[in-house]
Amino acid sequence: MSQHGPSRPRTIHEPVSIAIVASLYNNTYVQGLLDAGCEEINEIAPNASITVYRVPGAFEIPVCAEMVLRHSLPDVLIAFGVIIRGATEHGDLVGASVTDALQRMAVAHCTPVVHEVLLVSSEEQARERCLGESINRGTEAGRVAVQMISLFNKMRASFAGETGMEDA
Repeated sequence: MSQHGPSRPRTIHEPVSIAIVASLYNNTYVQGLLDAGCEEINEIAPNASITVYRVPGAFEIPVCAEMVLRHSLPDVLIAFGVIIRGATEHGDLVGASVTDALQRMAVAHCTPVVHEVLLVSSEEQARERCLGESINRGTEAGRVAVQMISLFNKMRASFAGETGMEDA
């Protein structure tokens, strides 16, 4: 497991909209991701508006995310969930399905989707990634979200300059 996540981006002060879709299943771990992600966003994007949508499990994340992207147009969407592998292939199937759906959504809506639906092999791995201070994936998700907002804002400004359009 990599110990080197994204570095903290520059603080952005403009108002931005961030949607988070988070699973209730394995809630102790998902809440750890959610708390760390929101804390990081509030520090590096103090004017961010964060809306959280809770769904029963990881499999329900994509349909809720699609609804959010269709109707609320956030600057970025973060997906939080934890799937712990069991004796069957169910967890792997759900993980692959969610990953595919989130990627397709990001491309179709041209909106960054930060994927932190973690597929882990044990509760120990879940604790390390979701409740640990040194490698909390929620913190990483907050950083990636702000980095992607900054990148997309720069891209829009660049495209507007090239085409003469105000809002590209």
